[in-house]
Amino acid sequence: MCGISGIYAFNEAGRHFIGNLKASTDAIEKRGPDSQGHFVSSCVGLGHRRLSILDLTADGSQPMHDETGRYTIVFNGEIFNFPELKKKLQEKGHTFQSQTDTEVLLKLYIHEGKGFLKKLNGFFAFAIYDREEESLFIARDRMGVKPLLVYKDNDKVIFASEMKAMLAFGIPRKLDLVSLYNYLQLNYIPGPASIFKGVKKLRPGYYLHIRNGKIMTKAWYKIPYDKKKVKNNPLSYDQQQKELVKLMDEAVQRRLISDVPLGAFLSGGIDSSVIVALASRHTEHLNTFSIGYKDEPFFDETKYAKLVADKYKTNHTVFSLTNNDLYDHIFDVLNYIDEPFADSSALAVNILSKRTREKVTVALSGDGADELFAGYNKHMGDYLMRQGGFKAEALLALSPLWDVLPKSRNSFIGNKVRQFQRFAKGMTLSNKDRYWQLATFTDEKDAKKLFKKSVTKTLGKRLYLKRRKKILEHIHQDGDINEVLYTDMHLVLQNDMLPKVDLMSMANSLEVRTPFLDYNVVNFAFTLPESSKIDSKMKKKIVQDAFRPMLPEELYKRPKHGFEVPLLKWFRNELRPLITDELLSDQFIEAQGLFDVDEIRKLKAKLFSNNPEDIHARIWGLIVFQHWWKKWMQ
Repeated sequence: MCGISGIYAFNEAGRHFIGNLKASTDAIEKRGPDSQGHFVSSCVGLGHRRLSILDLTADGSQPMHDETGRYTIVFNGEIFNFPELKKKLQEKGHTFQSQTDTEVLLKLYIHEGKGFLKKLNGFFAFAIYDREEESLFIARDRMGVKPLLVYKDNDKVIFASEMKAMLAFGIPRKLDLVSLYNYLQLNYIPGPASIFKGVKKLRPGYYLHIRNGKIMTKAWYKIPYDKKKVKNNPLSYDQQQKELVKLMDEAVQRRLISDVPLGAFLSGGIDSSVIVALASRHTEHLNTFSIGYKDEPFFDETKYAKLVADKYKTNHTVFSLTNNDLYDHIFDVLNYIDEPFADSSALAVNILSKRTREKVTVALSGDGADELFAGYNKHMGDYLMRQGGFKAEALLALSPLWDVLPKSRNSFIGNKVRQFQRFAKGMTLSNKDRYWQLATFTDEKDAKKLFKKSVTKTLGKRLYLKRRKKILEHIHQDGDINEVLYTDMHLVLQNDMLPKVDLMSMANSLEVRTPFLDYNVVNFAFTLPESSKIDSKMKKKIVQDAFRPMLPEELYKRPKHGFEVPLLKWFRNELRPLITDELLSDQFIEAQGLFDVDEIRKLKAKLFSNNPEDIHARIWGLIVFQHWWKKWMQ
């Protein structure tokens, strides 16, 4: 696990920017605190920051060259099946100087070319330079676990693991207003766009090849979802469960390879408990880590985590946090973010990563299961809306009541009212529009009102609609929940969940591995019919059923609820001056020239009223953006 950056220059003007290579790797030091390295040729500069996981010796340092000196690689990630790949290469006469997956990756590319990507099982972003051809080959893993940004102009191509490394090269800082408009709705920016014009996220499962002055970008993997094959799946439900257990066991076992201490997150939910149960088959006294919330007992799930830890005799650690602990880390998170990203649960992930890193360097997590197997409340809501019936119609008929009752994520009743209101509204929408409604915190109309009228005129409505259409292209009026999950894999997972974990773990030099996102598991998941994943009584049905024999029964007897950071309390107390006197003050808004002062005032008035509803999520999104703006745009 590391950080990479680099540049390919087309001319002398482009070569001038190679001098910024070290500054770019310095900017991402936390991704790789163990060492750094640089390679410069006539038209190329490659930089690397190393977090040592495999072969801790200098033999594993990067940039790494083949024995002829023709090829050079910088690599971020892990290839979990590299021992098998290495063995096959050795049988063909290849020799190796290290025990790293990096060298295997390089030799495999030399031996097989672009097609070798399909043989890789892992997560990665890498670049390989061929000095003889003066070509550069850049690729990203199937699911987008590891990030990679790319900037192109007439003089050069620049790439890096994080935006701060891109900015160190001196790229233009031109705000993409459509990305900002998306952000105000979602609290994150959907790729391949970024907050800056000209900077794109290389799509997961894509490669970019520069040769003879030409740039080619191409998909090498797409999730193989075929409705007809799903409908004709020959496996019985019992057979599907057995296959899932087999694939997950293999995925977990592959991810236990490490030359440094390894552990697993254990939240007390089904997903992380599955990972711990399977890992314990292959590792005695696995290190496991949970977060407890002293001040928020409604969200504390440590007793369920302890049941799993006791069952599998793990070496279990609970980090018991107060709201003050969370508050104390707010600015650590805000200062590390280099593109607006306002999933507030990043605060908890940051602390979990920080505390976990004190004991291990690698941690397994259950990320991806909800998107693959329909684990979110929104999936159940969407499913029930599609089914219709008396209960659904009754909730719709009571829309006027849901509109006036208090709503909040921080209490059981308030959260139910919030869900009922969203359900009732969703009943009136098409499948595409309902998906967008369930994915966003703010609807298009309210998000647009935040802009000054002069900014709205330059927003780019056609470009916005084009991007939105692309996001929703796989959802059809006659489709089912599998289409929702397929879209979630490309929108929510790739742009919210995975970046959150990558950013917060890398901010603490911790590697996080995600067995549910092994491509064998993902491919299998999208051969399963909707009925195997969800029904009117159960979300994530096949996961719950397949692993029931391995898990404590108590895990099945309580509702799932994710942790909600107490933003509202902070906004009304500790963070109030930051809102009223600094980031959302009239003076700052006027000077910035982006947002409408009156609309911001309305948001603040609602925030401090007796019925703030879910306004805190919107306010947090604005705070994150404004803090980012002050750091990177002023």
